[in-house]
Amino acid sequence: MATALSEEELDNEDYYSLLNVRREASSEELKAAYRRLCMLYHPDKHRDPELKSQAERLFNLVHQAYEVLCDPQTRAIYDIYGKRGLEMEGWEVVERRRTPAEIREEYERLQREREERRLQQRTNPKGTISVGIDATDLFDRYEEEYEDVSGSSFPQIEINKMHISQSIEAPLTATDTAILSGSLSTQNGNGGGSINFALRRVTSAKGWGELEFAAGDLQGPLFGLKLFRNLTPRCFATTNCALQFSSRGIRPGLTTVLARNLDKNTVGYLQWRWGIQSAMNTSIVRDTKNSHFTVALQLGIPHSFALISYQHKFQDDEQTRVKGSLKAGFFGTIVEYGAERKISRHSVLGATVSLGVPQGVSLKVKLNRASQTYFFPIHLTDQLLPNAVFYATVGPLVVYFAMHRLIIKPYLRVQKEKELEKQRESTATDILQKKQEAEAAVRLMQESVRRIIEAEESRMGLIMVNAWYGKFVKDKSKKREKVKVIDVTVPLQCLVKDSKLILTEASKAGLPGFYDPCVGEEKSLKVLYQFRGVLHQVMVLDNEPLRIPKQSHRIDADG
Repeated sequence: MATALSEEELDNEDYYSLLNVRREASSEELKAAYRRLCMLYHPDKHRDPELKSQAERLFNLVHQAYEVLCDPQTRAIYDIYGKRGLEMEGWEVVERRRTPAEIREEYERLQREREERRLQQRTNPKGTISVGIDATDLFDRYEEEYEDVSGSSFPQIEINKMHISQSIEAPLTATDTAILSGSLSTQNGNGGGSINFALRRVTSAKGWGELEFAAGDLQGPLFGLKLFRNLTPRCFATTNCALQFSSRGIRPGLTTVLARNLDKNTVGYLQWRWGIQSAMNTSIVRDTKNSHFTVALQLGIPHSFALISYQHKFQDDEQTRVKGSLKAGFFGTIVEYGAERKISRHSVLGATVSLGVPQGVSLKVKLNRASQTYFFPIHLTDQLLPNAVFYATVGPLVVYFAMHRLIIKPYLRVQKEKELEKQRESTATDILQKKQEAEAAVRLMQESVRRIIEAEESRMGLIMVNAWYGKFVKDKSKKREKVKVIDVTVPLQCLVKDSKLILTEASKAGLPGFYDPCVGEEKSLKVLYQFRGVLHQVMVLDNEPLRIPKQSHRIDADG
């Protein structure tokens, strides 16, 4: 027999897809699929040296897949963590009698030990840049008073404040992390900065503590202590106490938050803050797959308010979100509405319109790029002017759709093509090997397929007329795109048993005789088959299950 397959070859195989069984398949189903492929690929059935060598290779691959899935322990590891889990260092010390839950716990322990060796190389940089813009001159001008002043015909837009902050984390051990952060702020010509150092220690699986020291030129030194603790599986508490040193003396502060999971998607919070701006706050937050809802009430000096906000999450590729909120308190009322959308793999762009009394009208634009945030609050008017509200609402939409069509979409298309090309180049050798294996498998199937067709013809059963797998271009606007499909008629016919063909919910590229003809692109399987002497046709996406024959696949006689 041939030697065991290499690690790289194993990484590119889906064992369930290879055996064409469900992920929930019983041991009997696994054994039946294994026996069938063994009969197809057994080296002793082929005399030609080349076919014998190819059969030997495929036979070993099927055998290794079955060895993993037929053993409850290795199957549990594979189901949870994939083939990488099977290669985890230290598995040789795991007892064979352990349950899947115990295996998961052991894997996580080994994973933590591996992570400890990488801690010194990790940081978690985060940054924020905020630029405040005063654009009130666009909507609220005194034309008559300034008409004789040189240069006054153009509205004056000013940057009146800026804020920059940055932080990094430096893991020291598996339980200790050092955090260094700093910030610079300026407003109307006056500014300052601060630096903050914190040391966080995870004391147990239920809690952690953090010591903090901060200093700056606007405020004196600050010493703080923060504690987090899980009180019960559904309840946790956070306490933060601080001492602020200033020219007015020592100013202590204490903040305590108690939270409880009310149900799977809802959390209730109680917060008490004493010291600077003392207050009591209660809020309920409900976060589901399609929405995010918050209601809050605060009583404090000087800020007391009631807040309600709602955010709807659209289940599209751009992860579009639309949100609105109402906040009413002793200092006025604010209504906000806006939206955010993913514009690239790592970037999210959002805009919010804020209408308030006495705040006026503002437009807030925010761009999240990986761990960096860019924030641009634009103050438009001090009063609720209809034209300011209209332009703040319509302007960002027009700019976004124009940029999306003229800049973002073409850029993403070019980037996608580059990534696909890079992916094709990196997998070219592997795909060529898979293609050769698929062609070899098809040659090995010829005799079996001939017998299957004879048996199906004798009973007017299931005959594959034509089958294609790959990328089909159905949109007329994409006529220039190249159709990339392979003929899989023989492999599908080989899987027919008792006039039935059942394909599981997995990528078809892993089936015997298949390979991926268009890496990284959307693929489908199109089948034209004959059953009871009548033509049928069906087309399914790559990961969709397929069961034929079906009455709904039948082609009308006049079609």
